[in-house]
Amino acid sequence: MDDLIERLVANTGVERPIAQKSVGIILDFLLKEGPTDKVQALVDQMPGAAELVAAEQSGGGSSGFFGGMGGVMGAANRLMAAGLSMGQVQSVTREVVGYAREKAGEDTVGEIVGAIPGLGQFV
Repeated sequence: MDDLIERLVANTGVERPIAQKSVGIILDFLLKEGPTDKVQALVDQMPGAAELVAAEQSGGGSSGFFGGMGGVMGAANRLMAAGLSMGQVQSVTREVVGYAREKAGEDTVGEIVGAIPGLGQFV
């Protein structure tokens, strides 16, 4: 996970703690909204990812909702509450999805993205 976190810091300008929280939020969202088996396999291929998801879930983010919104907009709101601007939300999400493609392959990530309404517009 350190390589992804460093990549987020370098490419998006977010601070390391916010980058870590953001990855946890995004993966938590994918686990809740996407095909569970495929997302879990992806998380398993990303060393340290399960710990970031667990930290996010134990911190109260497990509902997948913020301000009564679910889905992509709910996740975006959670990311903005963590300290990202809307532009950073998109940049961070693209970097995380790009990293996921490197780890799990285009087909797997394409299936995950395709299964979540509205996510394709973010990535």
